[in-house]
Amino acid sequence: MILEEFDETRTSTFDPTDYESVVPDMPKVGITCFSKKLIDRYVEIFSGEKIAELSSANGRIPVYKINYQGHDFALFMSRVGASACVVAYEEMIAKGLDKLIMFGTCGVLDKNIEDLAIIIPTAALRDEGTSYHYMKASDEVTVNEKYRDAFIDILKHNHVDYVEGKTWTTDAPYRETRAKVQKRKQSGCLCVDMECSAMSAVSIFRQKDFFQFFYAADNLDSKKWDMRSLGNDEKLSEKEKIIYLALELAKKMDEM
Repeated sequence: MILEEFDETRTSTFDPTDYESVVPDMPKVGITCFSKKLIDRYVEIFSGEKIAELSSANGRIPVYKINYQGHDFALFMSRVGASACVVAYEEMIAKGLDKLIMFGTCGVLDKNIEDLAIIIPTAALRDEGTSYHYMKASDEVTVNEKYRDAFIDILKHNHVDYVEGKTWTTDAPYRETRAKVQKRKQSGCLCVDMECSAMSAVSIFRQKDFFQFFYAADNLDSKKWDMRSLGNDEKLSEKEKIIYLALELAKKMDEM
């Protein structure tokens, strides 16, 4: 299999540092999610200052600096999908980012997990292609070890329920067949996403701190797919509260 041909060389034919330079006032801790509406909302709440941008053929993504309780953080939107998400992460590292928190929706493989419930992945099954260019082939990658206890303390302090378990990271959302869902459930997966295993592999390869958590959205554990709150406009006010969990964790990461 070609994906087993892992190359440990640290440099490539071209690297992000070949065309990205360190942003002088880049905070060391960043927060990212996939919802433009949530990003825009928190730029408004915290009077975000644009300090950089990520650009591609798909357009430009602003990078903002926000201040929360005396701590400066970078805030930007990530594109959906492992490959696009990793490209932005690599470029943010080149710009000077040291630690990153990512959050977003996931599909649940257990119908008993309530809509918008917080899920902390403990491992990610590598059913995507990007991670294999950052670490040797394996079925899964362990995630979130360093800051898991700190995040759980934050959830408990705020009386927020959560579950922990494996996530299934896949490149092909329209190929989540019933048979695959059942197989992933049997291997211990609680949910499915598109980025976690790849982003975790990059953080290990680049020796950077990365933490990801989800809020539950669509339900795949039923005879018919249930969209629940997957839509961008669904339960937006409730979703807005979730970034405060990320901000509290970012404070702890900034102090460590």
